[in-house]
Amino acid sequence: MSANNPPYGQDPDRTRAYNWNQGQPESGPTAQYPGQPYPPQQPNQQQPYGQPQGQGAYDPQASYGQQPGRPAYGQSQPGQPQPGQPQPGQPQYGQQPQYGQQNWQPQQPQQGWQQEQGGWPPQPPQPPQGWQQQGPEGFGPPQPAKKGGKGWVIAIAATLAVVLFGGGAVWAVGALSGGGAQPNDVLPAESMAYVRIDLDPAANQKAALFQLARKFTATKDTFSGEDPRKALFDTINENADTKVDFAKDVDPWLGSRIGVAVVPSGKEEPDYAVAVQVTDEEAARAGIAKLMDGDEYGIAFRDDYALLTETQALADKYAAGEGTLSDNAEFGDDMGALGEQGVLSFWADMGGLIEATKSEVTAEQAKAAEQFKDARFTGALRFDSAYVELAGMLRGATGLNAEGDLAAANLATLPAGTAGALSISGLDELLTKNWADIEKQSAAAGPEAQQMLTQMPSQLGLQLPGDLATVVGKNFTLAVDGEGLETNQIKGGVRVATDPAKAQAIIDKVQQALTQGGGAAPQIAKATGDGVFTVATTDEYAKQLATEGTLGESEAFQAAIPNAEEVNFALFVDLDKIENLYLKSMQGDDKANAQALRAIGLSGTRGDSELTMSLRVLVN
Repeated sequence: MSANNPPYGQDPDRTRAYNWNQGQPESGPTAQYPGQPYPPQQPNQQQPYGQPQGQGAYDPQASYGQQPGRPAYGQSQPGQPQPGQPQPGQPQYGQQPQYGQQNWQPQQPQQGWQQEQGGWPPQPPQPPQGWQQQGPEGFGPPQPAKKGGKGWVIAIAATLAVVLFGGGAVWAVGALSGGGAQPNDVLPAESMAYVRIDLDPAANQKAALFQLARKFTATKDTFSGEDPRKALFDTINENADTKVDFAKDVDPWLGSRIGVAVVPSGKEEPDYAVAVQVTDEEAARAGIAKLMDGDEYGIAFRDDYALLTETQALADKYAAGEGTLSDNAEFGDDMGALGEQGVLSFWADMGGLIEATKSEVTAEQAKAAEQFKDARFTGALRFDSAYVELAGMLRGATGLNAEGDLAAANLATLPAGTAGALSISGLDELLTKNWADIEKQSAAAGPEAQQMLTQMPSQLGLQLPGDLATVVGKNFTLAVDGEGLETNQIKGGVRVATDPAKAQAIIDKVQQALTQGGGAAPQIAKATGDGVFTVATTDEYAKQLATEGTLGESEAFQAAIPNAEEVNFALFVDLDKIENLYLKSMQGDDKANAQALRAIGLSGTRGDSELTMSLRVLVN
């Protein structure tokens, strides 16, 4: 089963927000994604070029990402000329058509979709004349460091991010097929860390990335005919003295995906394995040898991938191994829970990494890491037409919560004019549970920090840590309104889910102690509500925070903070409300790119053994 399928029940042609742990069925321990591929794919079958699709009929041979009843990109619809029937201005069958010369016909969206998605599918832009469709998109191993031991492996791994942010996000408009084996299908089962980049992900990811790229000056013109693999190759070898020619030595064999795995070696340093998707083994063997330029390495092939290691013995061992990382039950469960893997994904066995680095950490650090010895961390960089998301999950840890369930962050009930807010639940329990460690850390920080902590009970009349736990409450939310920011008449405040009467008594006691001691007590407005206590810069705003607002009805908020009623930590910034504060000092492309940004949202949940996180950057 392809790991390239979207989350269970999701149309691969549609891009939509992913909600944690919703719509995820039970899956076997080795499943990369639950459910069947959509549409079901038939092995070794391919739709003949130009063959029309039946209208409204389900086609079991349709390419991945192609809707039933709709021809794949480049295929003709019923009634259109077939290959071999040249038309004026069109290339003959067998010739490579130039983008901008094809008689491309817009497809009709399914009923109801256009209204929901705002006019999907978009019309592809017309790149400069002469752009030609390239071969299989993707990238391959960069030029390794000369005689650098493991340096070549590190160089390959380090270039993964370059493709995403260095102009490598270049996609052929019609290449929405996806599918095929992933690097985890060939890398060792005992791998303890894994990073994968995929330039041929699910169709919804490509379409969303295409839409987002058009909104920024740095990427809107990337459909200029530059092959992303060649762009990456040229970037890596910019200052290298290489005799490798991309068109001759790399392009004929290079596929679309690459994965890097860290594998236990039984020694002080782990081993590494790099899986590069290839289309021609013999050409790949010759091309990689030329890339390595005499450096020692091992190479073996497995299921359309070249496995590169430091020694030939390791390469042969990994290629002949009975299992792969895909057979790791925890890996399969974690990736299934994560959902859409996007263009970049990663996974790590925290216990294995802790064991591998135990000689480099202190005893205190090793003790602190005990709660993560059975944990795994996984994440993905994925795209929606409205945002970019970095999603992550930590599973299998212990003691992340003191006890019980945490309160909801509840940013949705803030005032509608909120420009930014930060909300954290469970600070009261964390403070109480870790008070002894806090006292130790204050002593280690120096005499001033220790003196301040020890004098708080006598000078301010506080009972520690109880009074502090009451003040931070079950949920602590800091909010700033958009009104008044440009004139420095800031409307800001704090809302605490706690016992309002106790919290007000503590604040009053602190203010009185400061006044009696000759100090100036801060002038703050206070208000109480149903289970909340608020302090703010004005009486009006304190009262607004104490009542239920309508921020949750904002479209930007809903996109930035998924499952707002369930998350127990969240950060939201409405950039459209504060952009005048920074746009004045910007010009040209920097200003245009900044204006394209709409909002930022960071949210997640924290249980006793699991933590989820979503960071989203929204665009206008």
